[in-house]
Amino acid sequence: MKLLTSADVRQMYLDFFKAKGHEVEPSASLVPHEDPTLLWINSGVATLKKYFDGRVIPENPRIVNAQKSIRTNDIENVGFTARHHTFFEMLGNFSIGDYFKEEAIVWAWEFLTSDKWIGFDPDKLAVTVHPEDDEAFAIWRDKVGLDEERIIRIEENFWDIGEGPSGPNTEIFYDRGEKYGNDPQDPELYPGGENDRYLEIWNLVFSQFNHNPDDTYTPLPKKNIDTGMGLERIVCVIQGTDTNFETDLFKPIIEATEKIANVKYGEKEDLDSSFKVIADHMRTVTFAVSDGALPSNEGRGYVLRRLLRRAVRFAKQISIDEPFMYKLVPEVSRIMVDFYPEVKEKEAFIQNVIKTEEERFHETLNEGLAILSKIMKEETEKGSNIFPGTEVFRLYDTYGFPKELTEEYVGEAGFTIDEDGFKFEMEKQRERARNARQKTDSMQIQEGVLGDVNVDSEFIGYDQLKSQSKIVELIKGKDFSDQAQAGDTIYVFLDQTPFYAESGGQMADKGILKNDQASIEVTNVQKAPNGQHMHEAYVKEGTVKKGDTFEAGVDQKSRSFIVKNHTATHLLHQALKDVLGDHVNQAGSLVASDRLRFDFSHFSSVSNEEMERIEEVVNEMVWQSIPVSIEYSSIEEAKEKGAMALFGEKYGDTVRVVQVGDYSLELCGGCHVVNTAEIGLFKIVSESGIGAGTRRIEAVTAKDAYLYMNSKETLLKQAGKLLKTKPEQVPERIEVLHNEMKDLQKENESLSAKLSNMEAANIMDEVEEVNGVKVLAKQVDVKDMNALRTMIDDLKQKIDSGIILLAAPNGNKVQLIAGVSKDLVEEGYHAGHLIKEAATRCGGGGGGRPDMAQAGGKDASKIPEALQYAKEYASQDS
Repeated sequence: MKLLTSADVRQMYLDFFKAKGHEVEPSASLVPHEDPTLLWINSGVATLKKYFDGRVIPENPRIVNAQKSIRTNDIENVGFTARHHTFFEMLGNFSIGDYFKEEAIVWAWEFLTSDKWIGFDPDKLAVTVHPEDDEAFAIWRDKVGLDEERIIRIEENFWDIGEGPSGPNTEIFYDRGEKYGNDPQDPELYPGGENDRYLEIWNLVFSQFNHNPDDTYTPLPKKNIDTGMGLERIVCVIQGTDTNFETDLFKPIIEATEKIANVKYGEKEDLDSSFKVIADHMRTVTFAVSDGALPSNEGRGYVLRRLLRRAVRFAKQISIDEPFMYKLVPEVSRIMVDFYPEVKEKEAFIQNVIKTEEERFHETLNEGLAILSKIMKEETEKGSNIFPGTEVFRLYDTYGFPKELTEEYVGEAGFTIDEDGFKFEMEKQRERARNARQKTDSMQIQEGVLGDVNVDSEFIGYDQLKSQSKIVELIKGKDFSDQAQAGDTIYVFLDQTPFYAESGGQMADKGILKNDQASIEVTNVQKAPNGQHMHEAYVKEGTVKKGDTFEAGVDQKSRSFIVKNHTATHLLHQALKDVLGDHVNQAGSLVASDRLRFDFSHFSSVSNEEMERIEEVVNEMVWQSIPVSIEYSSIEEAKEKGAMALFGEKYGDTVRVVQVGDYSLELCGGCHVVNTAEIGLFKIVSESGIGAGTRRIEAVTAKDAYLYMNSKETLLKQAGKLLKTKPEQVPERIEVLHNEMKDLQKENESLSAKLSNMEAANIMDEVEEVNGVKVLAKQVDVKDMNALRTMIDDLKQKIDSGIILLAAPNGNKVQLIAGVSKDLVEEGYHAGHLIKEAATRCGGGGGGRPDMAQAGGKDASKIPEALQYAKEYASQDS
């Protein structure tokens, strides 16, 4: 067996299947694009679902990839097992209705055993198959030549995610030798059993059935291959390490951590776990931030915050008590630079994000740990080993402790947490997190006729908005049809079309298809699975037949505004990078006729000054009347020129490059102006946060920018009219009125205080003595809580020693305030306890300090009962 690096293995795998006719699919962003079912890309097949379910037909049905992935469902095991990770790479080869079991099995064997490739000793390999999969069994035995005793039938060898494609699978195991298990009495010591000796290195899934909603299985019209080989596992076997953490994927990170901690890895098992946690979580956070995710309190941002803070917790066990993880980013980028150069390019930004998050946590960590220890001590004294849910929430909300981190801390002391109490406190926050993952079907079912549409259709709409076009395919309902009548909704395919199909954020064109026999309104245009433009349309009049020729006309007015907004989007993208930094990347967009929307990665809100500068930069580009050029080039040439590739888009070998002078250069398939002057005016309407580390700008151009500015001017004129001043003097007039209002407010407060003092003096005669304590419980007529506080302060000065409870009705509601003199507080009386019970009698609640407390109630008719309680409270023993 060859001594190979992880980079060698990854490239070797891609090269092997490329030689077998596979298209190399680039590793997609960890942040899913247009897939609300996933928080992260979590497998090699996750980005290929559109091919497997038939929504898109790939140019090449044979695909190979090395896909970075994140899974955090077993996070508590990371650091304590040999092979659990939150970030990993999955090597996979896929067939979309092309080759099937024999090729998948034979090629897997060739890659693993051939001296040209990995070169494993065939005698060290064994496989498992599903008990009913006689076909796979026979291929292993007859085509590969594997002895039957090394082909093990296991019931669990069936891949099924619920509804959608499913089927049997076969797994390949490597025998690591007697060092990892040699007890002949061990019932689990076999390939597929629970042991460390026989390590699963490759899973080949044969998707041949559709799992229907009624839990029946029917054969798929096209059988698929989906395989997965974990890079970390295969490298562990090749490099002969005990665990994945000693491979070249992790060891340099561990060695860098050793230098910071001045502690050696491999000397104490409990400390080794800390090194493993740090190395694993560093890879995850580095790659996630590189792909645009940022720490926060929701969704994927919450996952990152939890990982970072869990690593900080384990770092304390190896005597690292200061921010350090950001120093490990260069180590991660160095290990992965061959295949993931973007991490190296964004290294400084990633370090900044991680350092900021570490510093934020360290500011409150020790204080939070002290509180955590105090609460555990108090609960232990009560005979309880349950950590209160309210305190779990407080540690989360105030000190930034993720619930799982608190759970790990207290678990080491024999505590469990009060889950229900925490969930109650977290209801709103958890709801936001749940909304980040919409519950939709994870894998759609192959159905419909769209995948069978193979007619040629040419898009000519970059240069032409009208054409003579023939209907070459017509679909009504879910079936092909030869004709349609007035009132029918249909899908039509044209031999040539000027209509733009919705793509890259640009909305689809609308318009009319018309001839002497019929009129059709085009309402939407989408790309069909095989790439043609599919026109959703409504037959307004006449009869439509397949083969008929129509005059196709795009709504020119709508298109003219769309192109203005699209080119403005490119200018905005570059302006954001210029003003905010190169870390800004597009995270989504909408280009419509009436507005544009641009989502981008950025870790803080955009200031007013920055917004003004961004707007100014874009308008400068508009007013310079810069020509917009469009050309086609190879993807390599475009990247060499510095063209920006947009988020989530897949590009072929030849790409369309849109260039705005020397200012903006992007890969784009959309429609644009010929010169920036056509945009006229650019105006930002709003800027907001839409999720963890993602901001959104909405803007308008041309006519809509004029209408927006005009509406603001109208508002300013109306304000001037109301303020009896000129529009340009409105700010000055407002400032004058504001100062006058403050003066009146002070005067009002002074008068209120005098009235309060007068009322306080008048009610002093109503002080009673209960149980040797002076008590004043009185309904008063004041306007708000501030007046109540002023009154009770005055009364406390007049009554040297005593308990005071005041109630002020406000419509049906009531405000209450309680005060207890210092000497009575020392005797055990407590204003907070008094007010809490008094408020409940009015249907409310509240609390406060021993000497002063306030509350609100919903039922003013119960004021007498509330005031009576003050006497009851004084009559009790303190």
